[in-house]
Amino acid sequence: MSTEDAKYPESPMNRFHAVIPAGGVGTRLWPLSRAAAPKFLHDLTGSGSTLLRATYDRLEPLAGERVLVVTGEAHRAAVCRQLPEIGDDELVLESEPKDSGAAIGLAAAILYRRDPDTIMGSFAADQVISPDHLFQETVREAIYTAATGKIVTIGIKPTHPSTGFGYIRSGVALHVEGAPNALAVAEFVEKPSQEVANKYVEAGDYVWNAGMFVAPVALMLKHLEANQPELFKGLQEIAEAWDTPQRGEVTARVWPTLPKIAIDYAVAEPAAAAGDVAVVPGTFRWDDVGDFAAIGRLNNAGDVDEVTVLGEGARVFAENASGVVVSDTKRVIALIGIKDVVIVDTPDALLVTTKEHAQLVKGTVDALKASGDTDVL
Repeated sequence: MSTEDAKYPESPMNRFHAVIPAGGVGTRLWPLSRAAAPKFLHDLTGSGSTLLRATYDRLEPLAGERVLVVTGEAHRAAVCRQLPEIGDDELVLESEPKDSGAAIGLAAAILYRRDPDTIMGSFAADQVISPDHLFQETVREAIYTAATGKIVTIGIKPTHPSTGFGYIRSGVALHVEGAPNALAVAEFVEKPSQEVANKYVEAGDYVWNAGMFVAPVALMLKHLEANQPELFKGLQEIAEAWDTPQRGEVTARVWPTLPKIAIDYAVAEPAAAAGDVAVVPGTFRWDDVGDFAAIGRLNNAGDVDEVTVLGEGARVFAENASGVVVSDTKRVIALIGIKDVVIVDTPDALLVTTKEHAQLVKGTVDALKASGDTDVL
């Protein structure tokens, strides 16, 4: 938080609490990303910082110590090693994944019980964003907009007509003080075909839905109760016990019974239909690192010829070759006369594919799971 905000106790910035959902295995990044070591625990950009650590460091200037992390019980030790600043009160552990509706909804319910005037911001732990100052300017606008009684999404101005993201169609300007770029949301739209995506980009009033939300916790919970009453009731029961000795017993009993639903469907889309959602377009660089082709785009690690190489001590020789190599071994990898290859070498699994087929890795993971080869997942 800036010293300027500290001078004005009524500033919306003083109500802001960041939430980092750290979940999802990232199956398209197998065998590097696995259930025991999902992608947010890795440095995928050669920056020296894991995705989780980079997310926290981006938010700290806005939220100070008010950062809550939602992750799986299995990742507690790794998360605490990477974020020693996070205390038990700011760590929400899931016994099993329940999708973003339960994860973000529980964070909202806990924060509401601690302070009903809180404005929360949810930012996934596995995204690559730069530069930080543009991200922070956008989030600041979102916080000021949320303070007017809106659920605010941060949209990303499309760099190309992607079919891999949902889109948000923006409407009229909202003229919010402190948020000159805030717009009403006309509608959320699902991942489009290539033809439709081309039209969205040409139209100019569509942004990618990056899954980032900033909102008053009271408004989030109001829409959650209206649209998902069963989920709301269960989360309220857990939140009531959260800061008491009954936390463990109540969570263990209630959490497994909660329905699985994404926060977009549980809250954002119905709230948009009610006119309660705004969007602040972000001009910062954003990537959800969805596959190994993305690592090739983003990486600052050392290159050999036209091959992006990631991995401490990786031993790669390339001649007339291009692509991405991620190595977790000391094995020499030689690429000769091969283009746009993706090689991921780990001690117990080797992936060889191409950038064009990088999205299909998830199918391999599903097939391995079906065949019982879970030891490598």
